[in-house]
Amino acid sequence: MVDGLGLGDAYGTTLERIKTQEGEKAKLAMTTLMWICYSERPLLVDELCHALAVEIGTTHVNNDNVPAAETLFACCQGLVTVDKEASTARLIHHTLREYLCTHHNLFPGSHLVIAGTCLTYLNSEQVKALPVKPQPDLSSMPFLKYCSRHWGTHAKRELSDHAKSLAMGLLEQYENHVAALSLFEQILNLDDSLEANTRAPFTGLHCASFFGIVDVMTGLLGMDGCGANRGDFAGITPLIWAVRGEHEEAVELLLRQEAIDPDTPDNDGYTPLSCAAINGHESIVKQLSDRQGVNPDKPDNEGRTRLSWAAYNGYESVVKQLLDKEDVCPDRPDNWGYTPLSRATHNGHELVVQKPLDQEDVNPDRADNEGYTSLLWAAIEGHELIVKQLLDREDVNPDKPDNEGRTPLSWAAGKGHESVVEHLLDREDVNPARPNKNGRIPLWYASRRGHESIVNLLQAWQPPIPASFGVDELEASLSSSSL
Repeated sequence: MVDGLGLGDAYGTTLERIKTQEGEKAKLAMTTLMWICYSERPLLVDELCHALAVEIGTTHVNNDNVPAAETLFACCQGLVTVDKEASTARLIHHTLREYLCTHHNLFPGSHLVIAGTCLTYLNSEQVKALPVKPQPDLSSMPFLKYCSRHWGTHAKRELSDHAKSLAMGLLEQYENHVAALSLFEQILNLDDSLEANTRAPFTGLHCASFFGIVDVMTGLLGMDGCGANRGDFAGITPLIWAVRGEHEEAVELLLRQEAIDPDTPDNDGYTPLSCAAINGHESIVKQLSDRQGVNPDKPDNEGRTRLSWAAYNGYESVVKQLLDKEDVCPDRPDNWGYTPLSRATHNGHELVVQKPLDQEDVNPDRADNEGYTSLLWAAIEGHELIVKQLLDREDVNPDKPDNEGRTPLSWAAGKGHESVVEHLLDREDVNPARPNKNGRIPLWYASRRGHESIVNLLQAWQPPIPASFGVDELEASLSSSSL
């Protein structure tokens, strides 16, 4: 695309001009371009300037080395500008990023350089001197937030022996390091009303597991008191962090530890298997569900099982894996009475819906705490194919009302789901004039919402209108609607 626009030669010429600049200007410009291309998020101008001041391996960050923004942009010969809305440094055009990223020889070992820079910054005297509590003023350390959140992402891609040594130096004392709280706040948004020092700390092993850096995890696990089962501020164990990040090698490493408990939940009751099922990590679900000591049907604090979560999110293969387990109940309701079937139905996952329907011990007509059945949810959401799936069952009552007396037809008519209304009207055991507790029949809801075609369908059916409905109310509603 770049060459097609004729920009490749222009970019190449500008880069050659950049490289011929005197002194440190060429290095400053090329390093700037590298950071903008390979950083995990757009950098604020101040963040970028402080990143460029770091000398990898030093113990002290010299703020005198921080370049002025004007100098930085001048060295880049017009290839870098400022996004005025976000105050971030960016390339002048998306095709420049494409050009730079396809010319790999321009920035060899970019992630290694960035990881080393971040780790040097976090290990510096200035950062280590910052207190964890009270919350320090970070205005003079603008690069801290990026380093805390992203050093491991770069290190996972490229990790030298020196970078590993820097990482170990950071993580061995991570519990008392400001970067631990900074990272945790960025990934989970700590509740400021709770005192951080009343919780278990976010340790080095938690951090390495979050990033999935196996070499560093191995070093930490070899140390006394590493706490492989230890929960952090939110009760999240290293294994849960590894699962959440879909780091299969890290999960395997932790599962090989003799002392590991693979079923320890966090403060919300989510276990490693819960997290794998929630996110559809099929291979990790298998790793964990086959593990001795893991209860594949263990609910979280809201009563939701792994199967319920997988069904809710539409992960068909995970649902199948879990249903194949003898100790998994396919019809277990959560605290609201929702079952895996109703969760899948609500979100319209047609292929997933069929899995619990194929189970002998699933009641497809089971209602939740509000009286909503799976058919009623399908009618509300307009999931036509699922409505057909359920109507084909002899054990599903197509006219079963919720706690307020509204039937699937009533909901479908009010929501304007014409095809669902047609399927329901085809059933002889559906009463099109069945009123709810307020005496309102499906025709009232259709007319109230202005669904003309559905009103016509319902009017074509000519049953006696029950007295409790209120003929005057219906006529007034019809006359005032925009039909």
